[in-house]
Amino acid sequence: MVVTATRPAARPSAPASRTGAAAVTAALLLLVAALAVVDIAQGTAAVGPAEVAKALTGRSDASDASVVIASRLPRMTAGLLVGAALGMAGAALQAVSRNVLAAPDTLAVNAGSYLALGLAGATGVSLPLLASSGVAFLGGLAAAAVVLSLSGLGSGTVRLVLAGSALALGLTSVTEGLLLLFPERTEGLYQWNQGSISQNGFDGVLRMLPVALVGVAGLLLTSRRIDALALGDDAARGLGVPVRATRVTVVVLAALLSAAAVTLAGPIGFVGLCAPALIRPLARRFRGFVRSRGSLPLAGLTGAALVLGSDVLLRALLAADSAVAVPTGVVTSLVGAVFLVVMALRVRDTAGADAPDRLRVPGRTAFAATVAGLAVVLAGVVIAAVLVGDSTLLLGDVVNWAQGRAGRTVSFVLDTRVPRVLAALAAGAALALSGTLVQAVTRNPLAEPGVLGVSGGAALGAVLLVTGVPSAGSWSVAGAAFAGAAVTAVVVFGLAARGGFRQTRLVLVGVGVAAGATALISLLIVLTDPFNATKALTWLSGSTYGRTLPDVLPVALVLLVGTVVAVVRRTELDLVCLDEDTPRLLGLPLAPARLGFLVIGVLLSATAVACAGTIGFVGLVAPHAARALVGRRHVRVVPVAMLLGATLVCTADLLGRTVIAPAQLGAGLMTAVIGTPYFLWLLVRSRMTGTGDRRPARWAR
Repeated sequence: MVVTATRPAARPSAPASRTGAAAVTAALLLLVAALAVVDIAQGTAAVGPAEVAKALTGRSDASDASVVIASRLPRMTAGLLVGAALGMAGAALQAVSRNVLAAPDTLAVNAGSYLALGLAGATGVSLPLLASSGVAFLGGLAAAAVVLSLSGLGSGTVRLVLAGSALALGLTSVTEGLLLLFPERTEGLYQWNQGSISQNGFDGVLRMLPVALVGVAGLLLTSRRIDALALGDDAARGLGVPVRATRVTVVVLAALLSAAAVTLAGPIGFVGLCAPALIRPLARRFRGFVRSRGSLPLAGLTGAALVLGSDVLLRALLAADSAVAVPTGVVTSLVGAVFLVVMALRVRDTAGADAPDRLRVPGRTAFAATVAGLAVVLAGVVIAAVLVGDSTLLLGDVVNWAQGRAGRTVSFVLDTRVPRVLAALAAGAALALSGTLVQAVTRNPLAEPGVLGVSGGAALGAVLLVTGVPSAGSWSVAGAAFAGAAVTAVVVFGLAARGGFRQTRLVLVGVGVAAGATALISLLIVLTDPFNATKALTWLSGSTYGRTLPDVLPVALVLLVGTVVAVVRRTELDLVCLDEDTPRLLGLPLAPARLGFLVIGVLLSATAVACAGTIGFVGLVAPHAARALVGRRHVRVVPVAMLLGATLVCTADLLGRTVIAPAQLGAGLMTAVIGTPYFLWLLVRSRMTGTGDRRPARWAR
């Protein structure tokens, strides 16, 4: 389905007072100034407000003046510049796309800039700050162009979020792979990606200021054309506005502002989304904020207040030493995640979740041939995964190892390699079955444990235990992962259930919860072990490295139970995915059936994450491919999806540890690289076929 989010128009009865708009602007300026003063007074050194005042007037000693001039003032100035740039960029993107969720985050601008800088670092190119800004600009602009071309300007809130989130995941996975492959050349890039306004002098601020001013001036000069686009494409053309050229220009200028902010402070999440949304009610009350020349500067001021307020709040809640280690971007990401969930709850969607597409139903012979073919392929992949690696073995070596007659070297290799293969098989099958159950219950073909935040919650629970109790065993990690997945599942599915799992609400809540889980994981890593980013990246990239047979046992047991339930209850599963009325007419209690399948899906996803880390898109790709091959009856979909999921993850793990041996890449990175194009292709196909409900969804006031 396609859901259109229109930009709310000003109320006809809104006050026309320009004095009121000026008063609001003045109040916001005072708030930003107050936050700036408080921010300057905060820090690890014993330099309070009195010492700051003396330093600014030149009456303090050299040490206090150095702290204020070299650290705190640059930090505050960077917060103002970054917040203003991101706020204006988000407001401009929302205006030209007529989509209230357009922002540097949802358009994958930050992820594109991250990848561009990661490529530059991995190749060993040493770039000055201004050149780094150019590289970040090109990467962010390219990513935004891809997302906008896939989602369609002005048509599709959900499609834009999905395209941006999927592309961001794929690009970030590639970047994290570069960080793991070239740790020395990309040292510090992971911490930079969390977003921090801390500076060492004014050098960075002074170099990025002209770039930001160019972007601001360009947006203000095109403000009249932006206002014309808000009236609709036909009306804008009637006024003589070149629609396509204006959109391209505004996107380029917004990417330039985002690149300046990213280069200076790293990605500061969700400021470009929250700032325009906070000022939107003001545009309905004060005429001075209806036009872009008034709303864009106001969005910039709001963005500056958000960044400085987050920094002030962080330093007020945490001890000075801990606050220094926590990036500001983690705080803004948490705030933005909550904000996105609240926006999802306010969306008015008159369309229900669509049932899966009716696909061809092949005969029993074709189904048996498909299962046999996939089984043969899986067997071949398993044999290759066992034999190939940092040292190549023969089948005879495996036979001798199984009989206990292998040498010490062969035994050591297989004792470490076989559990990895089993972990990949079990995790892949579990994620595929989880995705199948979730898509059936929600009747949403784009639902997937990773997209809906369940995998992120499981990863958060596991990382919380691993960082707090390094000696925790396999069952403890699995329990922590299930607890995290259960909490996120209750939040996502509980909120989305209001009205029947409508696609808009389900996806937006899931994306928001996933973003919050990612921010919390980053916070845990920074606070507990900020200098060991490789360990965290290895876990989050979905690696099977170091897995043992006890690690595989929890997911294997849950997979067995889930498979039995899915096969025994296959008729109920077919009925649940049809509609709301048919199961009730046939006497099936819909709510208990949904809850039972969701609990099993959450268990499968949680144990898979505990066993093999975060692996994305398997729960999306495997069920889709299975339905395309054997139809939509779950007695056929379940085994085929599990075979496909196991094959995909095992192949990804094999490639990750052999293609660039002795270096290794996690299976999650490989599946993200494979799954991202497939996910985007699904969006393109749905746009080309024009399927789905096209009734508009308007944001509640």
